Parts: sequence; C-alpha cells; structure tokens
Amino acid sequence: MTKKGRPAKPRKAKRLIAPVAGLLSGLFLLFLAVLLGVYAQAFGPGPVARDNAEVTSVSLKQGMGVIAIAKTLKAAGVIRSETAFRLAAKVSGRDNAMRAGTYEFDSRQPLFSVLKQIQDGKVVQHFVTIPEGRTSAQAVRILMAVEALKGDVDIPPEGSVLPETYQYEPGETRQAVLDRMLDAGRKTLNDLWAKRQPGLPINTPEEALILASVVEKETGIATERPRVAAVFVNRLRKGMRLESDPTVVYGVSKGEPLGRGLRRSELDTATPWNTYLISRLPITPIANPGKASIEAVLNPAQTNDIFFVADGTGGHVFAETYDQHLVNVANWRKIENQPRDSAVTALSSKAN
Repeated sequence: MTKKGRPAKPRKAKRLIAPVAGLLSGLFLLFLAVLLGVYAQAFGPGPVARDNAEVTSVSLKQGMGVIAIAKTLKAAGVIRSETAFRLAAKVSGRDNAMRAGTYEFDSRQPLFSVLKQIQDGKVVQHFVTIPEGRTSAQAVRILMAVEALKGDVDIPPEGSVLPETYQYEPGETRQAVLDRMLDAGRKTLNDLWAKRQPGLPINTPEEALILASVVEKETGIATERPRVAAVFVNRLRKGMRLESDPTVVYGVSKGEPLGRGLRRSELDTATPWNTYLISRLPITPIANPGKASIEAVLNPAQTNDIFFVADGTGGHVFAETYDQHLVNVANWRKIENQPRDSAVTALSSKAN
C-alpha cells in the first residue's frame, strides 16, 4: 500500500504498456502508409505515356471483364498496377459496369479517372458520312477509305443507302457499318411512305425512292425540293416525260461526274434511265436520296408547275406553261452569257 492507501501499479503492467503502444503506433503508421499508397495509386498521377505522347488510345472489346481490362491498360502503359485497378473497380461497386469501345487517356491520367472514364463509357467516337446524292458505288468507296474499318463490301442496290453520318468502332467490319446504312434506308422509306400524301401518281415505295433520287440530283437547295418534286409529280399526272438531265448522266456514267455538259448525242441515246426518251420513271434510282428528298416526293408542294430552269444563283425558276418557261430560259441564257450544249435540255422540256 502507498502512504495514501492506494494500491501500487504492478511493475509488470508498466513494462507491457510501452511495447504495445509501440506496436499500435507501428500498425497505425503502416496503415497510414498503405492508405497513402492506395490514394497515390488511385488519385495520383499515372504513368507517362509511351514515346511522350499526349494521349494513349486503347480499344476495349465487348465482353471483357475487369481482369482483362486491367491487363490491357497495363500493357498500354495507362496504369501502373493491375491489382490497384481491380481493387478500385471493386471498391467503386461498378466493377461490372465497364463499357466497350475505344478510349483515349491522357498521359499521367490518375487511375481512378481512368476507371471512371471506362465506367461512364466516355469513348472516342468515330464517324463516317455518306453525303446526299452519292451513288452506291461512291458510298462504298467512302467506306473503303476508312482505314480503321476492315473487310470488303459489295456495292448494294442503288438508292438503298440512307445518306447520313454513322458512328463506327475501329476494327469493326465495313459490312456491319453498311448494314446499318441499309437498315436506316429501309426504315426511313417505310416510315415516310406511311405518311404520304393521298392521290400521288406513285404506286410503291420503290417508285418513291426512284423519283426522290431524281429530285436529289436536280437541286441541292432544301427549300426547293418540295417544289421540284411537285414539277415531276405534275408531269407524271399529265403523262409527260420527266426530261431530267441527271437521269441521262446516270445512263452515260452510272452517276460519276462527267466534268462537262451533256452532248446532244447523249440526250438522244436510249438507256433505261434517259427520261427524255422513256415515258416512265427510270428503271432504278440514280443516286441515294436523303430523307428530305423522299419527304418532298411523298408530300410535294401544291403547285401547277411543270417546268423549271436554273436562275443563275444556284436555284431555279418555275413555270406552269411552256411560254413562261421559254422566257425563263431566255433569261438564263442572258445570265449564262454563252450558249451551251446542255441548254438544249431546257428547250426540250416542252410537253410531248
């Protein structure tokens, strides 16, 4: 007992406190070091991109799991540790939320930022555009020029491709991209056909597509399309020939640019597309029309126009009678200021 009557602490207990305290301090420091290491791995700067590039592109395929993704990223030099990536994916609770695609990662991008980018699906988007009015052969050439795609494709039927901008993944087959273009073309035509104006002299969706291709090649001005379509629809109603230059061009070159005006001999040469000589629609479309041209044909402007000619500004002037049309042609000749072989086209638009 002490002088105050309190029991004295056992000497053995005093001897144990210091080692335990030291052990706990060591464990705490170890835990802190591990925590800081994990933090540095997850949120600190990642590795420098190879060859000092600003970004590294990595493609993750459909069906890849976290282990395969971690290996791919490590092999590309995007992350330092596969284990740290897998652990971060597990801790985030979204280890099954990885999205396939092509990603671009900045040099020294933190691991957690890399993980979030993949989980959010922030892929690099690649696009290929088929402009309106291109032939199917030209559309295939555009696809073949995309180096990131693979495989060959056959030229699809004329008019079957919907001109549009399409997304693709590097390494994807050209056939897969073309199939999306063909599906879009079928769906667009069927949807617009269901909403067509009643009483049109067009019997099938295929006929609408053919006429839309002619409208597409006649004008590149969006506001003119319904009126140009009306001219051809009115001609069909009256039993007149369409008399469209682009149909003659298609019969000569299958839609490839001539680099010159049409010759009189070409206008007089019979082909299944020459609407100066056939009293019907061309046998096939002469290009791939865009959605707006299909809409114009199926819902043309309500006019009595049966002629049109260039106005010198990129557009056209329209006429209901041949006499009015001759005046417009004369004005166009003044603007053009020189005779052209193709001017015969405008003059020959008289009803037969």
